[in-house]
Amino acid sequence: MANDLYLPKAEHKFSFGLWTVGNRGRDPFGDAVRPGLSPVQIVEMLGEVGAWGVNFHDNDLVPIDATPQQRDQIVRDFRKACGENGIVVPMATVNLFYDPVFRDGAFTANDSDVRAYSLQKTMKAMDLGAELGAEIFVLWGGREGAETDACRRPDEAIKRFRDAINYLCDYNSAQGYGYRFALEAKPNEPRADIYFPTTGSYLAFIETLDNPDMVGVNPEVAHEHMPGLNMTHAVAQAWEMGKLFHIDLNDQVPGRYDQDLRFGSANIKAAFWLVKFLEDVGYENPRHFDAHAYRTEDYEGVKDFARGCMRTYLILKEKARRWNENKEIKRILDEISENDRKSNVGSAGDLLNKEFDRSKLASMGLQYEKLDQLTIDILLGAD
Repeated sequence: MANDLYLPKAEHKFSFGLWTVGNRGRDPFGDAVRPGLSPVQIVEMLGEVGAWGVNFHDNDLVPIDATPQQRDQIVRDFRKACGENGIVVPMATVNLFYDPVFRDGAFTANDSDVRAYSLQKTMKAMDLGAELGAEIFVLWGGREGAETDACRRPDEAIKRFRDAINYLCDYNSAQGYGYRFALEAKPNEPRADIYFPTTGSYLAFIETLDNPDMVGVNPEVAHEHMPGLNMTHAVAQAWEMGKLFHIDLNDQVPGRYDQDLRFGSANIKAAFWLVKFLEDVGYENPRHFDAHAYRTEDYEGVKDFARGCMRTYLILKEKARRWNENKEIKRILDEISENDRKSNVGSAGDLLNKEFDRSKLASMGLQYEKLDQLTIDILLGAD
């Protein structure tokens, strides 16, 4: 019997996308290994495993060529299933990467008709999300990049992207949707190079928008780990700027293709610091698992995958509580805090005349090795 401490509850705000638990295991070298599930079946599965929310791209729910009548029926069935299974829709997004029309990008494409169609498609996706109660709208520019910079000047691409986000913010205001847009970075794949490769790139970009308060970021573990970056640091910067609107939790071995592994399955210490940060600062937005089950699994295995994502998060949350209450860790942190409190810069004149004992400052042991080992002890259950 699983410990109740590690069973998901609505208060944890765990969500999955239709494209995550509904992933059929197809990859560039092999066809699907699982049969397709309808959105209603996926919602039923999420209710069974104890999730709180379901997210979707527009075409995860409504096929791109659906008639208006088909669309409305799909939405009715989906809403009914969500109600019956106690599932909410916290976030919606748009697919601007799969259809061949986006082969040169969407908002940054050289063809102005492609750019206009991309805006139209996004507005319709916003309509769909709002109809189902979504309050966050994620934008991942998976095709907004290049294989060769001969195709366009990158600064022109940035200007086009800015124009698109400004346009969508205006539509958001005009419709009264109240969306908070969350921009999702990735360094590469499916393009050789994507124009906004890191969360920091988007944080800088947001400040150039007409309505920066409406726009934040959606950092993803795998996308930060692919180039070997520190996800927790990216999240902390976004949080400190008031821009952490959403988060994608999964796992990734640095330097490999986008793996979307079960949360905490590859880098448990990195996952711990991320969970600890989110819990320590009181992050209250959705905790979304943008990950896929192994290709080896049937749908019972997919359920194991989904339960595992949530269980690992809750185990690490409990480990974070124990870390914060560990007496030896608290002693070391108190010493660090004491040294921090001694610092008093004062006026520029006082600081210029102050004498510092560099040898003494450089000779003090900081006990970081002990802190790190105490962390390992807690994670491995040896504390």
